[in-house]
Amino acid sequence: MTIRNTDLVANFEASPHVMNNAAELGGVLRVAAGTAELLAGDSTDNDIVMLAPIPSNASIVYLFVGSDTLGVSCTFNVGVYKTSGVVDDEDCFATAVADAAAMADVRYEVATINTTGQKLWEIAGYSADPSGYLYIALTFAATGGTAGTISWNISYTVN
Repeated sequence: MTIRNTDLVANFEASPHVMNNAAELGGVLRVAAGTAELLAGDSTDNDIVMLAPIPSNASIVYLFVGSDTLGVSCTFNVGVYKTSGVVDDEDCFATAVADAAAMADVRYEVATINTTGQKLWEIAGYSADPSGYLYIALTFAATGGTAGTISWNISYTVN
């Protein structure tokens, strides 16, 4: 019989204890959630909807997005922008998400499981934490052109 301890268990069993990253064990779970009503002109190709400011040192646990039907062949990417509105990575979380879908977790649609516990700044492609906040955003990849509702629920840890 083999027992393999993860780093979390090894750190816990160490004497003295070794502190684990709070994003991986014992962190506080926070939520950024909401609903927005889009106008017909808000869902055309390359339009951006900034969903929520998230601390750059946060670790995203879940990223749920859902929408009404926003038009024929409407899709959007889910990524990260600077608070100045400049794109960091338009689709680091999800690419070409179809509209008219119930709330679905897109956290790992593009980002691999190896990004579990990584900070938002790492997933966005920074080499160091820029501090402050980054926006989680939708960028339309195919024109919808119809008014409708989008909703999101982003769960993240910080400490």
